[in-house]
Amino acid sequence: MKSRLSSGSLVYSTDSGRMCPDCRQPIAQCVCKAAPKRPTGDGIVRVSRETKGRAGKGVTLVRGLDLDDAALTALGKQLKTLCGSGGTVKDGVIEVQGDHCERLIEALKAKGFTVKRAGG
Repeated sequence: MKSRLSSGSLVYSTDSGRMCPDCRQPIAQCVCKAAPKRPTGDGIVRVSRETKGRAGKGVTLVRGLDLDDAALTALGKQLKTLCGSGGTVKDGVIEVQGDHCERLIEALKAKGFTVKRAGG
């Protein structure tokens, strides 16, 4: 059995970004729905701090937000601005550089989310 990577299928295009290996359409327009779905949360937003895989640099992670990609990106931008630091939004998780757990918990509670501190 050949793997998808060895079959020579297109996985990235500079015009469209990531491509579905099955239907060869951009991930946003995938017709076979092979694109990974974000898991639905339990309604609780979890805020944690992590350094794993980041050469000792800490980031604050916000998981469990049940928002679409545009709203998640907008919220990520607001939270990064509030903390005065950089970050990104990847796979439904907002990453903010630095240790800003308490500040993010208070900001998310003010926006009406149910928030818990995760991790140590």
